[in-house]
Amino acid sequence: MIHIGKLIEAELRRQERTVSWFARKLYCERTNVYDIFKRRSIDTDMLLRISFVLHHNFFRYYWCEAEGLGSEPAEPAERQ
Repeated sequence: MIHIGKLIEAELRRQERTVSWFARKLYCERTNVYDIFKRRSIDTDMLLRISFVLHHNFFRYYWCEAEGLGSEPAEPAERQ
């Protein structure tokens, strides 16, 4: 299972950016950024904003996980 908050925090640190910088770019308070770091899941609109700010496609982590589900579509349930 992906912990998106930890991945966001790691990318921010890798880029040597500060939490204050990140909060300014997201137009939020620093405390909100720390809340983002704690999240296992995140709203897609917010994830898109974060991806643009950090120039990093965070959606790819979900894509990689979804690929593990298999390529065969599920059979429709029979009607009763």
